[in-house]
Amino acid sequence: MLHIGLIGQAIAASRSPSLHMMLGELKQLPVDYQLQVPEESSAASFNAKLADIRALGFVGTNVTFPYKQIAIDSADEVNDAVKKVGATNTLLLKDGKVCAFNTDYTGFIRGYKGRVGDLPAGKVLMIGAGGVGRAIGFALFEVGATEVLVTDLSEASAQSLVDAINRAGYSARVVAKEDIAAAAADADGLVNCTPVGHLKTPGMPIAADLIYGQKWAFDAVYTPMDTEFLVEANRKSLQIVSGFDLFFYQAIDAFEIFTGEKITDVKPVWDQFREKYNVVSSLI
Repeated sequence: MLHIGLIGQAIAASRSPSLHMMLGELKQLPVDYQLQVPEESSAASFNAKLADIRALGFVGTNVTFPYKQIAIDSADEVNDAVKKVGATNTLLLKDGKVCAFNTDYTGFIRGYKGRVGDLPAGKVLMIGAGGVGRAIGFALFEVGATEVLVTDLSEASAQSLVDAINRAGYSARVVAKEDIAAAAADADGLVNCTPVGHLKTPGMPIAADLIYGQKWAFDAVYTPMDTEFLVEANRKSLQIVSGFDLFFYQAIDAFEIFTGEKITDVKPVWDQFREKYNVVSSLI
């Protein structure tokens, strides 16, 4: 039995166990994917939970809010994506070592290419500079971004991400609230990395009338799959990359890391998972 975990807070509704166990069935591997909720949001609680699952022989664990940056300190080895982003969402527990990866980074790249092909991302307005925003902010340059314009309710968070991107040799700048309209008009792509649009926090991360003339849009929210933001972007003829794309491909990448097994044909998995768990979209 391959024991895999997800360490995080408020994860009871996660679909990750279902997807990973489906992948296990596909590869004829006995996968047991367990949700792991530390007692507190502190580093000490995370480290205690990680020690517990290592003692139980887990082969790896995904990591989500609020531990993606905390988890790096537990790693013996980190890959290039983790070094760039400054966060990890995937820990491989092997040969007595903890190896950190970031499949939000790689998953976005696969999802973007799967939806819009070779279209360069160009100049991108990104709303939200939190955990997933950091991964997407860097991944955008792997799909042809020329500059990332970052806005966030916390100017300090936006500035931190912009500074990190620029230090890595890319181009980014902070966009103040009063300049969002001008930035949107100048952008090739629009990215939402805030919770706005989720079933529990409905709404639009950007005014609907600012969505026009861009080429593509991505929303990290995937519950619902068709957010108000993506519906409006689709109505304005932008190409769509959904939060479900990110969820799906980051899980595929993590499964491959945990098991060493490659998923060479993802479409049957995509179709089966969406049908079985009623993941409905009218856009994609």
